[in-house]
Amino acid sequence: MPPSPSSVSLREVRDGDLETLFAHQVDPEAAAMADFPSRDRAAFLEHMARIRSDPEVRYRVIEADREVVGTIGSFDAHGGREVGYWIDRAHWGRGIASRALELLVAEEPTRPLQAGVVSHNV
Repeated sequence: MPPSPSSVSLREVRDGDLETLFAHQVDPEAAAMADFPSRDRAAFLEHMARIRSDPEVRYRVIEADREVVGTIGSFDAHGGREVGYWIDRAHWGRGIASRALELLVAEEPTRPLQAGVVSHNV
């Protein structure tokens, strides 16, 4: 059963979230779907430290039913403001990303926002 819209929320990333987020991004099927290579632990932690300290990056944990299920963020790239997200594969197809995007758009003042998707990600 999909989560209710009110059970999906965004919050700041905490240090205690990093192991869960690392596990999400090393899932080979998720990495293939996103067409984005997984980082090893050191590279992942370095990346997280960099984006969490960058005031131009808005980066949030996605919680559904109080469980960390992914991340979503906005950042400057390719001449504009982009959004991107990563959802743990166990939670795909539940409408979580759509609700998280609604919440991020409400929080992000920059317009327009843009996003890309790889062709094999239906």
